[in-house]
Amino acid sequence: MAVIQKIRDFFSHERAEDQKSQETNFLGGEYEIKPATVDFLDEIHRANQICFKRGESYSRKIFQYLLSSPKVLGYCAFTCDSKIVAFIFATLEDDGTGHISTIGVLPEHRKRGLARSLILHVEKMLVKKGVITVRLEVRVSNLPAQNLYEKLGYRTVQRLPNYYNDGEDGFLMVKSLV
Repeated sequence: MAVIQKIRDFFSHERAEDQKSQETNFLGGEYEIKPATVDFLDEIHRANQICFKRGESYSRKIFQYLLSSPKVLGYCAFTCDSKIVAFIFATLEDDGTGHISTIGVLPEHRKRGLARSLILHVEKMLVKKGVITVRLEVRVSNLPAQNLYEKLGYRTVQRLPNYYNDGEDGFLMVKSLV
């Protein structure tokens, strides 16, 4: 039994160090992750409208709620000149799980590891809040996002028929944070 625990500890530590080094390498002075606050409402809302199709983007009112709720964690990636180029919001559910409700990266800043770093950051913050399981939804057609989530340890557990406004199905993906 002690041997199994040592193996788990080894891989858990190795995975944590790997995530930490990749997150640090990513930031490398080009971007900085900071908490989302009401002061950034307009800029977050504008970025959201660029990232998502009409009808999928959150309203200003929803972002006001997310930015003021004590059960929501929100973070933004900023450029060195303080412009928001990516965001993530996760809700602490009553059952003790975390729910990544939205993540967006401006098109000109994609493929730079921003989504990955934001997800790893929010997961770390969820763990600090006692969350051990996190979930998210993704379009069945969004293969790049699905691939990223799978690389980060998320697994598809359910197909969600007609989940999106345009009738497209979604996948429910889940990850254990322990």
